[in-house]
Amino acid sequence: MKCSDIDAVAGRRSWRRNAGGVAVAMVLSTTVLCGFAQTVASADPKASGAHDQQVWHARYSDRYKRNWGVDIAGVRHVSSGYMLRLSYTVVDVARAAPLFDKRSRPYLIDNKTGARLAVPAMENIGELRQTATPIPGRTYFVIFGNPGKLVQPGDRVNIVIGDFKAEDVIVD
Repeated sequence: MKCSDIDAVAGRRSWRRNAGGVAVAMVLSTTVLCGFAQTVASADPKASGAHDQQVWHARYSDRYKRNWGVDIAGVRHVSSGYMLRLSYTVVDVARAAPLFDKRSRPYLIDNKTGARLAVPAMENIGELRQTATPIPGRTYFVIFGNPGKLVQPGDRVNIVIGDFKAEDVIVD
């Protein structure tokens, strides 16, 4: 019996009348087990990581919008964890312009180890970042290499692009 079926079973009086005390015991034991399963699920590190990311975004997003004209969507694992993708949406083109400067060299710093991860440059493509003229409301990305899967989900990182610095961003 699934946790979602508890209410359906408890609501059927005829089923409970026919089965007597066994049905009540079954509903109660299922309720206890479902409560335990939900407690275990809430202890899942990915679930708490998502919550931490939401808390970080709620706390710092206004500062980055006001000072740099961008809303940071987050940092995620891509390419089986061997790369990290920073996604951000441009809110104010004039303030976001320094992030699109081709001369700046973005890097990501792992707070746990202090390692600096750079943007890889492919032979035919170039750097894995977008440097076109920014358009308000559009989401852009920067890809950082993550050799040996050094940065894991839940880790905190700092992102530096020229004078721009985003601190303690939580990796999804």
